[in-house]
Amino acid sequence: MNQKKHTFKWSSAGRSHVGMVRAINEDACLVMPEIGLWVVADGMGGHEAGDIASQMVIETLQETLPPRNWPDFLDSVRQGLRKVNQRLRQESAQRYQNRTIGSTVVVLLIHATQCACLWVGDSRIYRLRDGQLEQLTRDHSHVQELVDQGLISPEEAHRHPLANVITRAVGSAEELLIDEVLHPLQPGDTFLLCSDGLNKTVSDEEISRLLIHSDHDSQEAVKAFIHLALMRDASDNVTTVVVNIDADDSKTTSALESKALANPIPPDWYLD
Repeated sequence: MNQKKHTFKWSSAGRSHVGMVRAINEDACLVMPEIGLWVVADGMGGHEAGDIASQMVIETLQETLPPRNWPDFLDSVRQGLRKVNQRLRQESAQRYQNRTIGSTVVVLLIHATQCACLWVGDSRIYRLRDGQLEQLTRDHSHVQELVDQGLISPEEAHRHPLANVITRAVGSAEELLIDEVLHPLQPGDTFLLCSDGLNKTVSDEEISRLLIHSDHDSQEAVKAFIHLALMRDASDNVTTVVVNIDADDSKTTSALESKALANPIPPDWYLD
């Protein structure tokens, strides 16, 4: 039995908002549909250090070249993150009295018929497929370890006093440990990348409902997420990136779509 092999096209949008309480936005995001790369980073370190850390992650990954193949694409992102890790360690020693400055990061890569998720920290990637929402990343956090050990429930994790304690970040250790998973794409897939400012304000059920109701419109979905978080007086920065996947069995159409989607929204939409 022959299965039809799809080629894929995608549309995407991203936005970062300072929220209702913080004075500085330590989140940042990167939307590069022209090469199949999307990133969310959530800085830590206090004052302007977290802002510097997340921006450093974004600026480094922005230099990623169009992929020739999967191994090269994955390796270029890994090397970029390790480079940032070392730069943040140096910055800490030179300007911040060796105080830890760092950033979480989630990266979505798409090439050919597959996607890859790479992450460090507690920012997340979700996938909506056939109406079912699945978290593709696993938080590097203290409360996640408690959940894994059966000591608290996932619902209790949100309200736990140590909910903001992460166990891994870019810049926090000499050797950077990056988790990775690969998944095949399907037409109709929707991916959400977000900082914890979203998933600690909006439930998974609400995330699923908003993605379904957005009807595969990435810009509308991003606006809806930010709006809902702000309506709930978001105490943290909030960042969301939404990527919609469709079948594209026409190479001509794919090339035109790719060019048209290289800048789907003005650059200032990504970071504010």
